[in-house]
Amino acid sequence: MIKGIGIDITEIGRVKKAAAAHSQFVQHVLTPNELDQYGKFSGQRSAEYLAGRWSLKESFAKAYGTGIGAKLGFQDIEIIDNQYGAPIITKSPYNGNAHASVSHTATLVMTEVILESENE
Repeated sequence: MIKGIGIDITEIGRVKKAAAAHSQFVQHVLTPNELDQYGKFSGQRSAEYLAGRWSLKESFAKAYGTGIGAKLGFQDIEIIDNQYGAPIITKSPYNGNAHASVSHTATLVMTEVILESENE
């Protein structure tokens, strides 16, 4: 049974500007494992990855019903690409199944997260 659906669309350029303006932005958004993946990219792909993780975590927070804030932070959610590049939610406070999808254009990233109950 679906327990929550969250979608988000983010401008890649806005995330790039935030990262350039705030020295700890990347470390605030990405977990250590995500930072490892992020470090393997450069240029546009690096910006897409960072904006994608921002957007995926926003989507997760919407599906979870709390938003990003006092109850749920960026470090509470980890999303690692598998060997095919698909985003896999590897850490979250949600106990059921969590599914993620991400798509990019040259300027935008769109994400969706679906939270599913295991027991229903």
